Amino acid sequence: MTQLQETRRILADLVAFPTVSADSNLELVAYASDLLSSLGANISLSLDSSGGKANLFATIGGERDGGIVLSGHTDVVPVEGQDWSSDPFNLEERDGRLFGRGTCDMKGFIAICLAMAPRFSEAELKRPLHLAFTYDEEVGCLGGRALVEELKSADFRPSAVIVGEPTMMRVIEGHKGCHEYTTEFTGLECHASRPDLGVNAVEYAARYISRLMELGEEVKRFAPPNSRFEPPWTTLQIGRIQGGMARNVVAGQCEVEWEMRPVMARDGDFVKSSIQTYVDEVLKPEMQRISPDADIVTRTIGEVAGLQVVSDSEAREIVAELTGSNEADVVSFGTEAGLFQACGISTVICGPGSIEQAHKPDEFIEIAQLQAGIDMVEGLLQRMSA
Repeated sequence: MTQLQETRRILADLVAFPTVSADSNLELVAYASDLLSSLGANISLSLDSSGGKANLFATIGGERDGGIVLSGHTDVVPVEGQDWSSDPFNLEERDGRLFGRGTCDMKGFIAICLAMAPRFSEAELKRPLHLAFTYDEEVGCLGGRALVEELKSADFRPSAVIVGEPTMMRVIEGHKGCHEYTTEFTGLECHASRPDLGVNAVEYAARYISRLMELGEEVKRFAPPNSRFEPPWTTLQIGRIQGGMARNVVAGQCEVEWEMRPVMARDGDFVKSSIQTYVDEVLKPEMQRISPDADIVTRTIGEVAGLQVVSDSEAREIVAELTGSNEADVVSFGTEAGLFQACGISTVICGPGSIEQAHKPDEFIEIAQLQAGIDMVEGLLQRMSA
């Protein structure tokens, strides 16, 4: 069996695990753990607070300083409401492409890692190889944050991380941050014929959203003149609104899910302080004049740091050598890379597949991209064992 065939076989198994972020990933983690344990890898599993999800951190070559981490997330986005041409959890090949949820984002890379693991275990490695497979990247990098905290207290320190998010094998040295929030509005219900006796949570949510959109325009002026991002400024986006019971009832509850993707940390600080000032000085006083119990509360779902471009990057140099690329780029989507970098580990992003296929119906990875990913990891093996 060729390396590509073995990778495809493992990818089919991984896709069959429906590891949507809302559900457990434990079956996939057990599958990967069993495979890696059989090779003699050191395995560390850490559960989330629910006990239904876990990170897997595996080491081949001994737990010592200077290792290289290949990192990927196990969770995928939902398929509900999407019009798929085939079963999203059954790998299907058509026209040189492998279709299935997670093929591109990012079980293709995890399959490459697992398929290559036996060859790493047989080699005389000059430095350790670590495999980091996390949970809940799609909903705030929750697993990545937990993993980084554990790495901070570990007895060994990796020196480089390659995050295999889909980049079409381009070397990515920077990305924006990703901050996710849910803002909850508590008003006072009453009959719609006397709205003056109630506090309409939906209407206050609408005003809150309008102010966020104004801030989104204001923050554009902070974009660095040499920004390489598209678009070059920090963005704000409203993803979901839910509230109210009926058209003839003044809404007592409303919830707004929103996000921003800061180019610089100060942009996020500006937006958060400005919107909170608007809440404290304008919205809440108006609401509480009618109902003292009225409130606006924002919960932070996740604040993932951006990956900062640095002049000296071991991880970037390694991947540039492996891919033969003389250029590094930046992207606007977020990953776990910034977490590793903030932990003091050189980090870069490079993986098979296109982000354009992620989160869509009929998600796929081109077989040629899967082979390109295999080639990169094979090159890494040669580099680490030479």
